[in-house]
Amino acid sequence: MIDRTKDGTKVPVRPITTDGLVDELADTIGGAAPESWLRVALDGAPPARPDELAGSLVDPVRLRGRQAIIVRATDYLRPASLRLERGRTDPDAYYDDWLDAGALAREVLLPMAPDGTGRVLPARWDATADRASRAGYVTLPAGGVVLVAGALLLGRGLDFDLTVHLTLSPAALARQIGDDDRWTLPAYARYADEVDPELAADVVVRMDHRDRPAVLHNRAR
Repeated sequence: MIDRTKDGTKVPVRPITTDGLVDELADTIGGAAPESWLRVALDGAPPARPDELAGSLVDPVRLRGRQAIIVRATDYLRPASLRLERGRTDPDAYYDDWLDAGALAREVLLPMAPDGTGRVLPARWDATADRASRAGYVTLPAGGVVLVAGALLLGRGLDFDLTVHLTLSPAALARQIGDDDRWTLPAYARYADEVDPELAADVVVRMDHRDRPAVLHNRAR
């Protein structure tokens, strides 16, 4: 199977099973230096289900000798007074204002840097209740992994050691996204245009059909 990049370059696409994808990513994560913490971005729009992939990786990563925790981007949103300042359905606000990237860096990524403490806060803000989360800090041992799952994570200057982008064609995204979230589609178009996550990420997986993923590239292998 062949796909094409924006500039027309032909790229081989490698079909893979869902279980095979989990195993490959777990091998990639497990193959990093064993004494180092690892910060992994699982980036994708909600229909690509990055949270679900993160959950599937925890046990396989543990079996490869690494403790892993999940941090969901939806638990690092800004308070409603800030993220909805331009309205509830503004795609540019969704792109620019919803994620509290500074808090995510401070509470999760910096502590997992080589000179960090390993002490991370898995959740900071309960967006449903619009109040601070009651989650406590977790200290990961050497070799621990934090799986940061969510949308629009790349291109923000966040320090990840491994980036995985779950990509959907514009048609597949429009077909699969919920009616209540269709207003976000221009934000994903902007993301593709400004960040080009298929080029930026270490691993890119096409998720147009969730039961039949395909790997576009895995530069981290």
